[in-house]
Amino acid sequence: MSILAWIVLGLIAGFISSLIVNRHGEGILLDVVIGIVGALLGGFIMSAVGGEGITGFNIYSILVAIAGAVVLLVILHAIRGTSRTSAY
Repeated sequence: MSILAWIVLGLIAGFISSLIVNRHGEGILLDVVIGIVGALLGGFIMSAVGGEGITGFNIYSILVAIAGAVVLLVILHAIRGTSRTSAY
């Protein structure tokens, strides 16, 4: 995948996972970073359990990236000791 595709995939996955975990986005730059790292983490987890990682810019890859980003956000919240949802 090209750099632009990774950025777009990261933005989509990061924003959706932020909505799932925090109930609001984290901002464009942080959503992209969360999504890209989540895609790498999701690909690693899928490979570890016998599935395929990121295969390109498709629905399956977006779902893998979202799952990895959700895992990443939950781990970050556990380390920071913050609650998973916002208080509004």
